[in-house]
Amino acid sequence: MFAHTNIPEAPWFTVEADDKKRSRLNCISHILSKIPYEDITPEPFELPPRKPSIGYVRPPKNEQFFVPQVY
Repeated sequence: MFAHTNIPEAPWFTVEADDKKRSRLNCISHILSKIPYEDITPEPFELPPRKPSIGYVRPPKNEQFFVPQVY
């Protein structure tokens, strides 16, 4: 499979996985190194004044789902 699908436009990479923790970190590092990063900080902007809330009633908390606070 590698011989027929490993092309310059879509290369295959093999991860040495004897040590799972290090192999995962190496894989993440490799993937991130392939992404071209550039500063894309947006220009500051001004928001218009907020409109007053009219007639909004929050639903009861027991009907909502919350993400657990782990940290």
